[in-house]
Formats: sequence, C-alpha cells, structure tokens
Amino acid sequence: MALELNISRRAIQKVVKRDLGMRSFKRKKVQFLSGSVKEKRVSRSKSLLALHAIGVLENTIFSDEKIFTIEEATNSQNDRVISTSVSAIPDKFRYISRMKKPLSVMVLAGVSAVGRTPLIFIPPGVKINAKTYQELVLEPVVKGLSQTMFSGQQFVFQQDGAPAHTANTTQDWLKHNIPNFIHKDEWPPYSPDLNPMDYSVSSILENKACSVSHNTVSSLKISLCREWEKIPQETLRAAVEGFPNRLRAVISKKGGYIE
Repeated sequence: MALELNISRRAIQKVVKRDLGMRSFKRKKVQFLSGSVKEKRVSRSKSLLALHAIGVLENTIFSDEKIFTIEEATNSQNDRVISTSVSAIPDKFRYISRMKKPLSVMVLAGVSAVGRTPLIFIPPGVKINAKTYQELVLEPVVKGLSQTMFSGQQFVFQQDGAPAHTANTTQDWLKHNIPNFIHKDEWPPYSPDLNPMDYSVSSILENKACSVSHNTVSSLKISLCREWEKIPQETLRAAVEGFPNRLRAVISKKGGYIE
C-alpha cells in the first residue's frame, strides 16, 4: 500500500492502526469445505449441542493421533531471538535444523474434563487400520476407561472420521463394548477445530516435549511421557469445556472454519 500511494511504510502503518483501528492478520491454509460438508458440520454440531444441553456428553473423552518428530518444534510467527545484531546470535539459536525425513513416532491419546489416557505409541512400520486400532487402542485402553478414569460411571467416546475409526468392524466393536460413543454419522466431517486434542492439547504437548531436538526416538518418547503427565488437569478441563462454544461457533459460521 505504501508503494502504491507513494508514501512511507511508517505513515501507512499509522493510518491503518491509529486512524482505521485495524491491524494485519496472516492468511491461513485450510482444507476445502464443500457446501454439503458445511451443511453436515452445521447439522451435526446442532445435534451434538442438543445432546450436550441435556448432559449426555458430560463425560466425553476426546481422542486423536499425531506424529511427533525428533526435530525441535518451532513457530515461525512467535519464535524470536533478542540480540544486538544478527551476526551476534550464536548459530544454535539463530538456526533451526530440519531433516528431509526425520525420525518420528505416531502417538494416540485422549483427554476428558477429569483425566487423560496414557500415551499410546504405535510401533514402527505398523499401519493403523481397523484391526490394529482395535488391538492397540480400543481393547487395551478405551475399553476400561469407565473404571480407570470415570470411577465406574459411563462415558462417551469421541473419535474423528479416519478410516480405521469409521470401519464397520470398529463401529461394531464400539457398539458391543462402549455403551455410548459418537457414531461416525454424528461427528462433523473435517472438524479438527472441534476436537480439544487438535485445537489445544497436542500443540501444548509438542511445544513442551519438542522444545529442543532429540537424538533418538527413545529420547523423544521419554520427553513426551514426562510432559504429558505435567500438563495441568485444569488446562485439559478448560480445553474440553470449550467444546460447546466451538459447536456454537461452527453453527454461527454456517459450517465454515472457526480458526
């Protein structure tokens, strides 16, 4: 704008900030949402909000999986180094190394307002399909959550629309073993902005566990487990309790993204 108007950059910044009361924001890349997907996001958000209003979703555990690498986590917008000059910054602080194919591990976990699951590390080379999902996650961890997390009370299990989750055998397993779960046709499609693990918890874990790079996957796993247990339950509760407001936001945005 400064070039087009032939005025200084500082002058245009003052006009935008002081006179117009505006500031600049970065554009964000998101998954394309078709009209039908937006309609489903709205209708399913309304249904979930209605269930929440009558207390059906009170003991919901939200689950998700994420790949963590041995590399240092970074935020290009917020990571800064204070120095007298660029040349005065030591290389270890000035540069963040990146590998072409860093070692990594896939982790599955879940959170609720009252607790968290242990981290579930998927063995190298194992593909998450319906069978391995049931054997590694549902049977050993999710099945017993009524006793281990909810003191004998029933709970609601949430999962996204990944193929292993929506497979008929997985849905049948849930029907027989988990009294209440969010069916594949009830969870809004393309909705990481509705899952507390996606919009909050996983990022917190990554920022803490990957604040420095790791030499091995074993070191990464140790850091992930340590930092997972250190996240305050109040933080997890706040993330989970933000769920209904996000449902309302999706409805207000007519199914569009809310972040």
